[in-house]
Amino acid sequence: MGLDEDSLDYHASDPPGKIEISTTKPTNTQRDLSLAYSPGVAAPCRHIDDDPEDAFKYTAKGNMVGVVSNGSAVLGLGDIGAQASKPVMEGKGVLFKRFADIDVFDIELDQESADDIIESVAAMEPTFGGINLEDIKAPECFEIETRLREEMDIPVFHDDQHGTAIISGAALLNAAEIAGKDIEDLEVVFSGAGASAIASAKFYVSLGVQRENITMCDSSGIITEDRDVNEFKQEFASPGEGGDLEDAMEGADVFVGLSVGGIVSQDMVRSMADNPIVFAMANPDPEIGYEEAKAAREDTVIMATGRSDYPNQVNNVLGFPFIFRGALDVRATDINEEMKVACAEALADLAKQDVPDAVVKAYGDQPLQFGSEYIIPKPLDPRVLFEVAPTIAEAAIDSGVARRDLDLEEYREELEARLGKSREMMRIILNKAKSDPKRIALGEGDDEKMIRAAYQMQEEGIAEPVLIGDRDTIDGVVSALGLDFEPEIVDPDEGSHEAYAERLYELRQRKGVTRSEAKSLVKRDPNYLGSTMVEAGDADALLTGLTHHYPSALKPPLQVVGTAPDADYVAGVYMLTFKNRVIFCADTTVNQNPDADVLAEVAEHTAELARRFNVDPRVAMLSYSNFGSVDNEGTRKPRDAARMLRENSDVEFPVDGEMQADSAVVEDILEGTYEFSELDDPANVLIFPNLEAGNIGYKLLQRLGGADAIGPMLVGMDEPVHVLQRGDEVKDIVNLAAVAVVDAQQNGE
Repeated sequence: MGLDEDSLDYHASDPPGKIEISTTKPTNTQRDLSLAYSPGVAAPCRHIDDDPEDAFKYTAKGNMVGVVSNGSAVLGLGDIGAQASKPVMEGKGVLFKRFADIDVFDIELDQESADDIIESVAAMEPTFGGINLEDIKAPECFEIETRLREEMDIPVFHDDQHGTAIISGAALLNAAEIAGKDIEDLEVVFSGAGASAIASAKFYVSLGVQRENITMCDSSGIITEDRDVNEFKQEFASPGEGGDLEDAMEGADVFVGLSVGGIVSQDMVRSMADNPIVFAMANPDPEIGYEEAKAAREDTVIMATGRSDYPNQVNNVLGFPFIFRGALDVRATDINEEMKVACAEALADLAKQDVPDAVVKAYGDQPLQFGSEYIIPKPLDPRVLFEVAPTIAEAAIDSGVARRDLDLEEYREELEARLGKSREMMRIILNKAKSDPKRIALGEGDDEKMIRAAYQMQEEGIAEPVLIGDRDTIDGVVSALGLDFEPEIVDPDEGSHEAYAERLYELRQRKGVTRSEAKSLVKRDPNYLGSTMVEAGDADALLTGLTHHYPSALKPPLQVVGTAPDADYVAGVYMLTFKNRVIFCADTTVNQNPDADVLAEVAEHTAELARRFNVDPRVAMLSYSNFGSVDNEGTRKPRDAARMLRENSDVEFPVDGEMQADSAVVEDILEGTYEFSELDDPANVLIFPNLEAGNIGYKLLQRLGGADAIGPMLVGMDEPVHVLQRGDEVKDIVNLAAVAVVDAQQNGE
């Protein structure tokens, strides 16, 4: 099947279309319904009648955008009318929800005149927190947006104009920097004089391009002052004689294509200034193909298109969801030029930051590093939400169009929480880590991921990283990645590290390790060197295991650092975060067949870990049996462990078991069938009866339950040590480093 057939099946599958309405409050009982509708709904109605601003408090208005079109200029399809444009408008709603958690009603108006559209949209102001105009032909779109912005007290934004302008503007800022050119000196040529081209030209002036340095061409050639064109084109009419696009491009620094495919030749690109910037954004076929433009010259051609299969896609989804998110959250009355510029600058800055591994994987593992092939972020980069929206909010506040003030740091954290419970939980730990950063020794310090993680730790103030590895390799990776970073390095081949070798010998001489073997271990195995640094107090914590088998990575710290004074065992714990729930699972990585004593100790350590995440632990000792329904050696172990914990006066958390997994986490089962349980609410700490069950259980929850997993976090060590899983991403390393810092902070109390 082709793309068209696949798309038809996609849209027609039950239920048809791409969006639906869902409730956000309980509707399970008569009481719920009486609150949702009559008679209870009268109370918020009265409050809003007294104070219209209460609509933002008691209704969905503050998170609701109307996507409005008459279908007169649908991208790639032209004037197809209101009804036929509905799939596009629904799709716009999908993007709002997917990228910024904004709800949308799509409004297709069977109207042609600007006056009729303006009257209809303005009458809907009580419904929406903002209006996104879409696919309305020029020049009517200019009048419609201008008048609606004047008449309405909520933000109105025509994405076809400003979306392309903002995203390509971000690309222009970075392209000029890479090309070594000042933006005010750029000679810019536009091919196309429609809504997006005119809006982009205006926006480039806001970014610093000189108006007299812009040449705009339409299908008849260069727009000059003596040509009879509409008022919007006339704004960018050039003095003097005209010419065609080929004439305009000669000597230009920048080409901006918002016209039709295939109209630019390689010779035209060759005629441009040194290191030209070519934005060929016609879709689906650009004005000149990516390969053609790059091959046209020997110097650097910085190329962007509107296509996703080439670098530097100018995609409006990088803009409108986040612009509206910031505007809605400060209850802005407008989306003004200051907010648009702030968006472009934030996107340009984000492109210079290290790209998360998950984003790289989403784009086929292609290198994504600031340069001519990466001048704007990718749409699937989750950081765009909490990097761009706060910038929009701040610009709205500073420019006086916000009706609500925000603590921008708290707002950023709220936005991260929208991306998932794991980010909300990790933000707790990250903030604690930043309050008192500690020295973290990083085994495998010459691995690229570990170096990138170390850079992020230092940049964000989470930790003071110490990379253990070959100095030349580390310096080479730092240079290749373009990181502004001078890490602290401990190179095993530099110096004798005699003190560490001697300490290792003291610790292991009665375990079969000779002095010469201790010297060899410290020199060739970074895990022994890092463990000894931690044991000696020269580092506060150790992270390792990125390229090692888990048991082999765990062995050196167990031998050198050992367990805490109050611990006989260590265990591996994963924190699983669901939409509205957090669960800690143990043991998932260390103890193969624990007895009751081990299970009880693991439960205590895991409960303590939960508290570091500000979670009050409720512990369930899991089995395939419920409270004695099966009695054998296997079920007695978790049952005895639960009893031991309840009888321990030092244990300050509820615990019960043995119990089946669904009994532990389903409230109806717990309160109904087993109302005698010590757990008043579902468990959030699950202690599995053995390693096999723990490892299988957490992975099933993660994969089938859609949970995010953070870990494995080691508990029970004398000093903070965490062993990564092979293949962990940079964010996993940074997260575990933050956990290790918080561990070290508590050890120092």
